[in-house]
Amino acid sequence: MYKNAVVFPGQGSQSVGMLSDVIEQYSVAKETIQQADDVLGFKLSDLILNGPADELNSTNNTQPALVAVEVALWRALGGKVTADVMAGHSLGEFSALVCAGALAFEDALLLVRRRGELMRESVPNGVGAMAAILNMEDSVVEEICKASEQGQIVQAANYNSPGQVVISGNKEAVERAVAACKKAGAKRAMLLPVSGPFHSALMLPAADNFAEYLSGFNVQNATLPVLQNATNTFEQDAQVIRANLVKQIASPVRWTQAVELLADNGVENLLEIGPGKVLTGLNKRIAKQLNNQTINSVESLQAL
Repeated sequence: MYKNAVVFPGQGSQSVGMLSDVIEQYSVAKETIQQADDVLGFKLSDLILNGPADELNSTNNTQPALVAVEVALWRALGGKVTADVMAGHSLGEFSALVCAGALAFEDALLLVRRRGELMRESVPNGVGAMAAILNMEDSVVEEICKASEQGQIVQAANYNSPGQVVISGNKEAVERAVAACKKAGAKRAMLLPVSGPFHSALMLPAADNFAEYLSGFNVQNATLPVLQNATNTFEQDAQVIRANLVKQIASPVRWTQAVELLADNGVENLLEIGPGKVLTGLNKRIAKQLNNQTINSVESLQAL
């Protein structure tokens, strides 16, 4: 049974200047960001602190930028938090694995940089899309996706909270599904400003190529369980972690189920570590009984 869970957000939480106060005031955070610059061979720090936004939002930059700031924030905590279990939403799983000792920080940066490149390359611009569907039963969204495929791909990609599902696939199929969801009574159904159809079968080529790239890196057994997206199972074994990281790229993220699993396994306190507070908002809707806290600034670090 676990009591304290630490969770890390994924793409969509980034913004220019994110965690600049922490990077400025905590030397360990500043050193972590500088370490990222050295590993990647370009000024990621400049992109994080100054933008431009469109460059930061390009997935091959977003991914290492988020891992860098999330690990910097965890290090700034300096052991003030005892985690019994960790999880991350999609990309956030890499931050969780670094903080749980399964991946070296330097390796995670190179892995997510390549992961972003492969995701971007596997589907040409304009071919794929994602859309958010609000206030509709998961099963209804799934049925509409199936009916909207017409030889293409559209599927539920993120089960974010009850009544919030993100769908992903070929642009035309996603647009058909959006129109059908609106017609069937969804409160909102809208295309998202993302650069690819993440967590859909269109990402299978990226997953295959990522498996090959990942084979050149060391994965260790985690020091504490990490709830992995691809299977929603608590894992510590290096080989299982490795396989699930590959599987995750083209599999849906069942976040609702993940938070319910944490609660079912005794978790009382959920701590989100990263920019913004996207997961905290979702977590409150999924399991109201949990104590939620967000660490995303100097103020929140000091309050802790």
